[in-house]
Amino acid sequence: MISVGFKTDRGISRTDNEDSVFVMPDKQLFMVADGVGGHNSGELASRMTVGYMAQFVSLHPIETVKSEIALKDYFLSLFAGANELVFKKSLSEEENRGMATTALLCYLRNNKAYVINVGDSRAYLIRDGVLRQVTKDHTLVQEMVDKGLITNTEAEQRTDKNLITRAVGGDMSVYPDFFAFDVYPGDTIIMCSDGLYGELEESTMAGMAYSASTMHSLAKDLVDAANRHGGSDNISVVCIRIQ
Repeated sequence: MISVGFKTDRGISRTDNEDSVFVMPDKQLFMVADGVGGHNSGELASRMTVGYMAQFVSLHPIETVKSEIALKDYFLSLFAGANELVFKKSLSEEENRGMATTALLCYLRNNKAYVINVGDSRAYLIRDGVLRQVTKDHTLVQEMVDKGLITNTEAEQRTDKNLITRAVGGDMSVYPDFFAFDVYPGDTIIMCSDGLYGELEESTMAGMAYSASTMHSLAKDLVDAANRHGGSDNISVVCIRIQ
């Protein structure tokens, strides 16, 4: 069994919310998307993406996919379809030119979590009070860290740290990362846009998750804390507790 809480907020500094969250508890599938683009294009991109994914899962029942290899192919098709939809939309309308979105998906089945992501929205696993980042950011500064050009501390101080290198709708093809790991009772998974982890230390997030009474209260408290620390971006979070 699982318990789930989620919340999205435009933050303190933004007038619009370009994040989108979609939860399908009956299928144990959860999504977070953080749109980019001028005008309202980012919001459109993120909503189109989660809408497409929800429809895809409804039309192609995920429970019929048996093996882990087939499941990976399923999600690759899911992301490819969403990417094609957003990419074509961005080409067909001048006002939406260049729009794209991060996409983060988590699916739970048989005591295992499957996480698929493009961009810099993150998934964290908290176990026994210890937080571990599951996903890897698709950003320019992360690539520089991986190549040894800068340190993690230097990366955090750069003004271009949120310049993403992969996004749904950003190109003709999309290349998501795929993660699979066992989950146990007491584990907490936090899915979020950069508006959350950009404001809060990971130790703070871990402590809040450890002491949370419900996932609904945790989601609200995390968003409220991010706003107190600046709220410079849209903030979205999905909290999942394995029971």
